[in-house]
Amino acid sequence: MPATKLTTIRVDKPWGRKKLWPGFDNDSGAQTGEIWFEAPKGTDPDLMVKYLFTSEKLSIQVHEDDASAHAVGHERGKDEAWVILGAEPDSTIGLGLHETVSGEALRAAALDGSIETLVDWKPVHAGEVIYSPARTIHAIGAGLTVIEVQQNVDLTYRLYDYGRPRELHLDKGIAVSDPKPFKIVDTGYDAGAGRKILCEGGKFVMERWSWDGARDVTMPDRVPGWLIPITGGGTVDGTRFEAGEGWMVNGGAALVVDAGSDLLFAYPLADAAPILG
Repeated sequence: MPATKLTTIRVDKPWGRKKLWPGFDNDSGAQTGEIWFEAPKGTDPDLMVKYLFTSEKLSIQVHEDDASAHAVGHERGKDEAWVILGAEPDSTIGLGLHETVSGEALRAAALDGSIETLVDWKPVHAGEVIYSPARTIHAIGAGLTVIEVQQNVDLTYRLYDYGRPRELHLDKGIAVSDPKPFKIVDTGYDAGAGRKILCEGGKFVMERWSWDGARDVTMPDRVPGWLIPITGGGTVDGTRFEAGEGWMVNGGAALVVDAGSDLLFAYPLADAAPILG
């Protein structure tokens, strides 16, 4: 199967923004919160990739891991990672708690709102990469432009939403939470030839490519790769791609990258790295 251009889905949110990332226009003037890339119908890929544009804090939430997700009938849990493209000077992401608490204490904090100060709001800056495993209590803050790579499942439990009129999921969320501090671990390294590994291990790997010219990309059998041009463009199997698009590579593809381009490439399984010829 050749490289496939994914369908772009724009989702307006009250917490979204009118000013987006280069490659995305916003002629409607709506508050766009998410832009995500939909896989071909009839497929159930391991991963999903989306952009997030925040003007307010998102809900404090948590996700199932694979084991607990399987127990309630879902194909997979939800690890996720964020590539910070842009951040206001005071932007933060909530990751873990300042201290370990019991499930009862977590419930009480969610009900009285003190969970907002219990969460560890860590400052973030453009260029950072954060891998957040399932069961981590987290919340994306305001003033951020991020690419989110996640396991492909619609399974989110909200613990707190700042008084917004949306359903909370305290019983399910507390049951799958690790209510403890979380330390950001930088596992990135330079793999040479314009290829940087942003994170590996967990449920997927992310790479950032900054080379230009022609190279062949070969994926292991039945392991797709997600190609996200952050800036610039090029061709994949002779078809033009540009920033603001999402592509899926199955098998192999001939890639020609314009000078100065910045590409994100993600794939499941740490032992399924692409071969670049």
